[in-house]
Amino acid sequence: MSFFRNAFAAVSLMTFSFAAGEQAWAGATLDAVKSRGILTCGVNTGVAGFSQPDSQGTWRGLDADLCRAFAAAVLGDATKVRFVPLSGQQRFPALQSGEVDVLVRQTTATMGRDTALGLRSVGINFYDGQGFMVRRDAGISRATELDGATVCVQQGSTTEGNLADWYRAANIRITPVLFERIDQVAAAFSSGRCDALTTDASQIAAVRASFPNPGDFIVLPDRISKEPLGPMVRRDDQEWFDVIRWTLNALIEAEELGITAANAEERRAKDASPNARRLLGTDPVLSQGLKLSANWAYDAIRAVGNYGELFERNVGKATSLGMDRGPNALWTQGGLMYAWPMR
Repeated sequence: MSFFRNAFAAVSLMTFSFAAGEQAWAGATLDAVKSRGILTCGVNTGVAGFSQPDSQGTWRGLDADLCRAFAAAVLGDATKVRFVPLSGQQRFPALQSGEVDVLVRQTTATMGRDTALGLRSVGINFYDGQGFMVRRDAGISRATELDGATVCVQQGSTTEGNLADWYRAANIRITPVLFERIDQVAAAFSSGRCDALTTDASQIAAVRASFPNPGDFIVLPDRISKEPLGPMVRRDDQEWFDVIRWTLNALIEAEELGITAANAEERRAKDASPNARRLLGTDPVLSQGLKLSANWAYDAIRAVGNYGELFERNVGKATSLGMDRGPNALWTQGGLMYAWPMR
C-alpha cells in the first residue's frame, strides 16, 4: 500500500506543480491574437525568397507566406498579420518578451535554443546547410582552400559558431569579419572587404541573385553544417505551440494529398477520403483540439497553397534563386519533408 500511496502523492504533486506554474499562461497567445485580430510575425530584415518587402512594401517569401498561413488558420484571414523585421541579435529577445507571437526567420533548430532560451522549435520548413561564396576569379574551388582568408559572417548566428568549429577542426586559419545583418555581410563581401561570405546556402542563393552580376560569384560545393530551419514560439504556451506546429504540418499534408490553393474548394466538396475530410474540415475533429474553426487548415491552404506551392513560388527553379527541392522534397520523392499523421 505504501507504494501506491507514494505514487499517488507523486502524481498529485506533479499535477499541482503543473497547475500552479502553468495555469496563468495556458492559451494566452491564442487568446491574445484572437482578441487583437492581428498576428505578429518576426521575420528577417530582408532575404529574397524568404522574407523581403517588395517595391510596394508587401512582404514576400517562403517565411512571409508561412506567417500568412498562420494568420489564416487562426483568424480566417491571411492579411491579418503584422511583419516585424528582426536582426539575428534581436530575434530571440523579441519572441521572449512577447513583441512577436511567432518567429519565422530562417532560424536553426538546435538543442541549446530549445533548452536554454525559454523557446521551442515547432517544426522544419526548410532543410539547409552552411556554405561559402567566393569570387569566380579567386580560383577557389573548395572550402579548405580558404586558408588565410577573411570571411564575412553574421554575428550572433549559428553560422558564426559553425565557422569557428569548422576552421579549427580543419586546422586552417580564418579571420571572421562580423556584421549584425545579412545585408551588411553581403555589402562588405561585394565591396571586397572579405575573401568569402558564409551563411546558410539558401541565404547565399538570395545574396548572389541580388548582385548586379551574379555570374561573377560561385557557391562552393562544401556544406559544413546541418541547418534545419523553422518557426519558434515561447515554451510556456503549449496550446499556441500546437497551433503553429499543426498549421505547418497541414501545408505539408496538403502537398502529400495533392490539395492546392486552386483545388481545395472542390476537394472539400467532393473528396470522401478520411485524410482529406479531416484536413479540409468536412470532418471537424482536428479543429476541436486546437480551439480553431473547422476551416483552419482549409483557410491556410486556400490562402497560400500547399508547401510545394510555397517553395516553388518563392525559391524554386523558376525564381531568381533557382533552387532545387533537394532535401525539401516530400519523403516520397527522396526528400525529408514528412507530415505527421493528422488524425
